[in-house]
Amino acid sequence: MCGIVGYLGDKDVKNVLIEGLKTLEYRGYDSAGVSIFNAGKIEKVRAAGKLQSLIDKIGSTGFDGSLGIAHTRWATHGKPTERNAHPHTVNKVSLVHNGIIENYMELREELVACGSVMSSDTDTELVAHLISKEVDSGKDLYEAVLEVKKKITGAYAVLVMSEDQPEEIIGFKCGPPLIVGLGEGEVVFASDVQAIAPHTKKVFYLEDEDVVLARKDDLKIFRESKKIDPVWTELDWSKQVAEKSGYEHFMLKEIFEQPRAFAAAIEPHINIERQSVVLKDIDVSLLKDIDRIFIVACGTSYYAGMYGEYVIEKLAGVPVELEIASEFRYKEPFIPSSSLVVVISQSGETADTLAALRLAKEKGAKVLSLCNTKHSTIDREADFKLYMNSGVEVGVASTKAFISSLGVMTLLATQLSKVHDRVPKEDEQSIVRSLLGLPSVMESVLAYDKFFAKAADDLKKFKGFLYMGRGTNYPIALEGALKMKELAYKHAEGYAAGEMKHGPLALIDEEILIFMLCPQDHLYEKTLSNLEEAKARGGYIVSVGTKGDEQLKSLSEHFLALPKGDFITNPILETIPVQLVSYHVAKALGCDVDQPRNLAKSVTVE
Repeated sequence: MCGIVGYLGDKDVKNVLIEGLKTLEYRGYDSAGVSIFNAGKIEKVRAAGKLQSLIDKIGSTGFDGSLGIAHTRWATHGKPTERNAHPHTVNKVSLVHNGIIENYMELREELVACGSVMSSDTDTELVAHLISKEVDSGKDLYEAVLEVKKKITGAYAVLVMSEDQPEEIIGFKCGPPLIVGLGEGEVVFASDVQAIAPHTKKVFYLEDEDVVLARKDDLKIFRESKKIDPVWTELDWSKQVAEKSGYEHFMLKEIFEQPRAFAAAIEPHINIERQSVVLKDIDVSLLKDIDRIFIVACGTSYYAGMYGEYVIEKLAGVPVELEIASEFRYKEPFIPSSSLVVVISQSGETADTLAALRLAKEKGAKVLSLCNTKHSTIDREADFKLYMNSGVEVGVASTKAFISSLGVMTLLATQLSKVHDRVPKEDEQSIVRSLLGLPSVMESVLAYDKFFAKAADDLKKFKGFLYMGRGTNYPIALEGALKMKELAYKHAEGYAAGEMKHGPLALIDEEILIFMLCPQDHLYEKTLSNLEEAKARGGYIVSVGTKGDEQLKSLSEHFLALPKGDFITNPILETIPVQLVSYHVAKALGCDVDQPRNLAKSVTVE
């Protein structure tokens, strides 16, 4: 996940770009850079580290051009170094990119075979090479972009410019956000409206495959190679809307903030250079003596703990007991002093979880907290602390705190597996790469927002919802059902799919919607069989599976495709569709999405 800004107009281009990057730094902070026209040539300045490093490097340098592009990076391909920072420039072409090019290796091999010399380890540089080759063959920049779009697959938002066309910026996207703002004699591009709002309130949110050709006196938007008349959105930048960043509800804003939140949660505990996990502020030697783990939480945090139970036992081989905090101390639990008790609470003030923490400490066990609020009571009283780092979460129904918790629990499981010598170095590196790549993939999954917005009027008619999954997908089924109950006040249940024949099948008729999580993993065939049982009894099927799964698609009224993943990445990505369906059904029913009835954000009493 990265942040991109582009500007064309009469203002000081450098200042516009730097100020824009400041608003987007949450999207990436391991390097930054700008490309700006000066004396008819593109000048590029890049720096590793946070944005301030670029500001210091660029100093008082002046530029006489009227356009430029800028980027703040969260590394996916290539280490966070200056050579891997954006923009990437090849001959006369310079570009910035947010996303992942999936056919990266295939394109790299083809380019190298044709004599191209790579100056970075990134997937982005390949796009610059491809466009440059098309420009060198005589095509103008727009024609070159159209040719290259046919060759790349993946999730991307790109801004590109060429020295041959010094008054033109082209933008195109598939997945990650790209917004264009139109002002008086100026055009602003950005990944988020915060970077555009200081210059204009007139914005257009590009759809996938759109291409924008921007000149100072002319802006054209093409869809399927045909020019369209854009429907501009007028930003009402009141204080409240500013807090919502232009979204209708805080919850929707927070759903869309999840790529950033996930990145912020895992970043402190990953050594990117070594591609390894290092949990800071935790005595790792202590973990060697742990022979049992208790995970204690309530509500959404409990389901995050259930995911943690699966991954810890699978990766580390340490037995885990998952406990509902409100029941824990009343069952008079046996807690050996050699245990580690993990308590999860977004607020850090959840009364039942706090009581469980204190009981665990009375029994002599060490307590590790996972909170979003630093200096909260649970955070202060725990022996060791991890943080969700999600930022303020206003919506009562937790979203980004949940997905951040999944990331941190994966890191905890990986650290435990290292302590117990159960994970080879290459497996640890593979996990780290998967986690680092997830924010960009999440942004492409967020495109399902449009699907559920359209489908909500039909989906709201169902009297009940059954969410089903197996393995690490099961906690997400439970979380999906909880969100539907919280937001839309619909009867919803989450089940392990193999339990259907033990009761839930009796519920299924034409008024029941089955929301099936069925990625192509080691439990795929069994989950598919469970789905066919539901289908045979008249269930209306919405499924989330793996891209290219025609069999699952044929069984479903609606099929949502995710990139191929594993027991770690599948449930994290599945979280977004189950949140979006609840949000849009609730909105269609006229429910108060941000403040559901009878619920509070933090439960500080029993």
